[in-house]
Amino acid sequence: MIDYDSYKALFKKLKCCVLIPTYNNASTISDVLNDVLQYCDDVCVVNDGSTDNTLLRLKQFPTIKLHSYDKNRGKGWALRQGFDFARKLGYDYAITLDSDGQHYADDLPVFLAALEEDPNAIFIGARNMEQSTVPGKSSFGNKFSNFWFRFETGINLPDTQSGYRLYPIRQLEKLHFFTVKYEFEIEVIVRAAWAGIHVKCVPVRVYYPPADERITHFRPFQDFSRISVLNTVLVFFTLIWFKPRDLVRYILNQSLKKLVQDYIIRSDEPAIVKALSVGTGIFFGIAPLWGAQLLLAFGVAWLFRLNKAISLLVSNISIPPMIPFILYGSYKMGGLVLGKAPTDEALLKYPGMKFIYDWMIHAIGSFHIRNAELAAEIARNVTQYIIGGFALAIFSSVLAGIITFILVKILKKS
Repeated sequence: MIDYDSYKALFKKLKCCVLIPTYNNASTISDVLNDVLQYCDDVCVVNDGSTDNTLLRLKQFPTIKLHSYDKNRGKGWALRQGFDFARKLGYDYAITLDSDGQHYADDLPVFLAALEEDPNAIFIGARNMEQSTVPGKSSFGNKFSNFWFRFETGINLPDTQSGYRLYPIRQLEKLHFFTVKYEFEIEVIVRAAWAGIHVKCVPVRVYYPPADERITHFRPFQDFSRISVLNTVLVFFTLIWFKPRDLVRYILNQSLKKLVQDYIIRSDEPAIVKALSVGTGIFFGIAPLWGAQLLLAFGVAWLFRLNKAISLLVSNISIPPMIPFILYGSYKMGGLVLGKAPTDEALLKYPGMKFIYDWMIHAIGSFHIRNAELAAEIARNVTQYIIGGFALAIFSSVLAGIITFILVKILKKS
């Protein structure tokens, strides 16, 4: 027999509430509340501008804490409002579940047990997405979301779209979110992970009713587009700030010997991986992709599971002292490839070439003031430089990769 009173006492002890956002769920909200109220007296409901009889149904439950507003804003906004509402009521944690009847209230103890084990974590209720009743679009969307979450945070989770979650709402108070629809549930876990909050999963059950009985406000095209835009933004910040930040933090917290051993030498890593990692870094360090070299080197290394530290380190070959040699070598290599460089007049006839010409003089010349004449010469022959830059990058990366492979083999034998 279930001891409901002990669970209610534990909710109060942990300062945890159940938070239910709802919009036009009049047919299911009463059953959901009846089930939840068996386990918890501390129930907060956010009525996100419902236009059916949802509000009337909610008023039949006088013990719940109700926050309601007239205009529908979206699930993300309802959750954000719910977090603020719960904090003002004195709660430190909130377990969120959907009001459409998908989630089982008897999984609430699973979250309480997880909370006692790790108070500094968001726990996501991981569903069995392989069961036959799961809609195909939900399964695909979940795999899509899991992939990008792992890319953005390095955390591998089986279910990142479940709405059955436990949030440490006090710790989220310092984060300022900008999404208001379904994509909020992705933004919150990514940004929480960036802030050092643990993100974990616990197993839960899920009920998907037959298609003709299913209630959903998810709009596949609009909401999936919003999620895609959000992931684009998150990936951008991951690559330009959070990945480099985490690497710097690791370097500061580790000894140089351990750093070299773990990320550079790594005796368990095949020689071919080290060779490809060096080749990748050399290619993007030399290629005429100024401004995006580190970003691309890291991205390719991550995509092909190479040694990211080596690729990032080697891509810094384009540091200022080396730039004159790279520019000159690219220019000369382009001459070898083309045979004859195009003239100024021929180049400047192409649409936009005058802009590129002026930009090359300014951008390349600014790297090293003493090489302004060389920069101007390269800008006048931009085609030769770009082709030569890629040719030099390919040649150098292949050569560096071969040398690395041979050296690693020799070192391992010794």
